[in-house]
Amino acid sequence: MTTTIPTDFEPFDPRAAEIRGDLRTEVLYTGTRWAEGPVYFPAGRFLVWSDIPNDRMLRWDEMTGNVGPFRQPAGYANGNTLDRVGRLVSCEQGPRRVTRTEADGRITVLADRYQGKRLNSPNDVVVRSDGSIWFTDPPYGIISDYEGHRAEQEIDGCHVYRVDPGTAVVRIVADDFVRPNGLAFSADEKQLYVTDTEAGHIRVFDVREDGRLSGGKVFAETEHGPYDGLRLDDTGRLWVATGKAVNCYHPDGTLIGRLKFPEQVANVVFGGPKRNRLFITATSSVYSLMSGVRGARPVWG
Repeated sequence: MTTTIPTDFEPFDPRAAEIRGDLRTEVLYTGTRWAEGPVYFPAGRFLVWSDIPNDRMLRWDEMTGNVGPFRQPAGYANGNTLDRVGRLVSCEQGPRRVTRTEADGRITVLADRYQGKRLNSPNDVVVRSDGSIWFTDPPYGIISDYEGHRAEQEIDGCHVYRVDPGTAVVRIVADDFVRPNGLAFSADEKQLYVTDTEAGHIRVFDVREDGRLSGGKVFAETEHGPYDGLRLDDTGRLWVATGKAVNCYHPDGTLIGRLKFPEQVANVVFGGPKRNRLFITATSSVYSLMSGVRGARPVWG
């Protein structure tokens, strides 16, 4: 029998009234050291996530509720996403690379260096409809052996990168972050949101036709805990992991509600057949609740 806890959603704005859902939140699994990078596979109706310090990835089956190993060792994987054809794309903090898992299980390295220097430790990743791969690269996997392997930083700074879908060239698209972390495109892919964990804010960029970024203004600033992963729903609202909560922001930047949890939250993703099931990875557990809110559909979806 699935364990549940009371859903604790605190509204701050009348516009939060339309956000409705389960009165109790499911605890799908408990037993991780630091749960991260949830990704939902619609074709198989299952969720995969990372347990970074244990160097493994786990899989929850939506049809049976069973949880089992997906991959171990897993390269101290952190963030995960799907590409346009449903292949898994992962940020591996151990070998300091971004990879793609092919249909036959082979691992293809998409990025591990910039101008000949090893990346810090790729953290989170998204795929645009043109096939380009975008990822953040803070040093969390190399500052100790807890989430990777202690090593010297070869690149001066922590940046946001883009991998060209045609040439595979890795290019810096934003170089003025302290610790870039979660990132997500708007539904029309004209904007890119990026959290900066150490600076304590979310920034929003305009995405040009050539794949370059402009702007970069601060969208929101934290007052509750460090920002981590984020996703958008189909109305443009941002759902952002911060402290022991998931904050919900209106597209105008107003904090309209907060979904609270008993432990530090790392990341969120929408899934389920209707994209209205919110999955939350926290310190030791994975939580889930059904809502009236749907995740933004990818441009190619």
